[in-house]
Amino acid sequence: MFDCGKIAIIGGGSWATAIAKIVVGHTHHIGWYMRREDQIRDFQRMGHNPSYLTSVHFDTSEIHFENDINRIVQLYDTLVFVVPSPYLKNHLKKLKTRLKEKFIVTAIKGIVPEENLVCSEYFHQVFDVPHDHLACLGGPSHAEEVALERLSYLTVGCSDVEKAQAFADVLTSQFIKTKTSTDVIGIEYSSVLKNVYAIAAGICSGLKFGDNFQSVLMSNAVQEMSRFLQSVSPMPERMVYDSVYLGDLLVTGYSNFSRNRVFGTMIGKGYSVKSAQMEMEMIAEGYFGTKCMKEINRHWHVNMPILDAVYNILYERITPQIEIKLLTDSFR
Repeated sequence: MFDCGKIAIIGGGSWATAIAKIVVGHTHHIGWYMRREDQIRDFQRMGHNPSYLTSVHFDTSEIHFENDINRIVQLYDTLVFVVPSPYLKNHLKKLKTRLKEKFIVTAIKGIVPEENLVCSEYFHQVFDVPHDHLACLGGPSHAEEVALERLSYLTVGCSDVEKAQAFADVLTSQFIKTKTSTDVIGIEYSSVLKNVYAIAAGICSGLKFGDNFQSVLMSNAVQEMSRFLQSVSPMPERMVYDSVYLGDLLVTGYSNFSRNRVFGTMIGKGYSVKSAQMEMEMIAEGYFGTKCMKEINRHWHVNMPILDAVYNILYERITPQIEIKLLTDSFR
């Protein structure tokens, strides 16, 4: 029977904080890597993350904080990476400790820029971590709702079903239900694409399109997602209507907690990309994911009109009114 052993969280944002709350509730001990020493000091003094989900209180005697990533990797068996994908490489540049013997869980819903790899493939290709030591965490799960202990459903993906189940057991609680999957690549790509589609939904909201059109947009988005997943990682048994795919798409596309939707809404209202990013003060991973997915799809040539429209608005500076009008004409 696989044992996750000692578990550490890598990252200090809202989703990292929510996952830490879930895990420490089960294990009563976690390691927690945060880059900034002042953030750790404030956390220990106040009993909560000083910057994110400040209403979630922790017993800090159950947490071993580190701002040295090598030390945390040495001390812990399972490493849950929850840093924004654009910053993953910079964190790992400091790493001198081998990762290949560790069980790596990526809860990062993004692609590593420049490499254009989903995170599990990045760990496999760059750090030689075997596929059966790699897992991903997906599903409709806003950190804010997890923090409020509202019922949420998570899926742990891993090619080794026993390891997936072991980590799922750590997450399961009264307010977290879990399931497992072997579709690691599919879950990771869908987690990236749903952010792109949430930006599209936000842009349309900013342009004053109503609920009727939003439903058409989402139904086309899930078809577009399915076409891409079946091209990149064919799995006849994949049900794209499962919560880890469609559920995550819907919650990210419709919820006011969705930073990608908020970002898109600002773009639809006329904000520039830079001004929207500055005002939000949080990372909308779909902005980076859009460029990465556009570049990846140059190899696969999948018909992806929504991705193309969002890319043209964000990176080619085509006005949202023009681009979305062209997109609406392509829908049926």
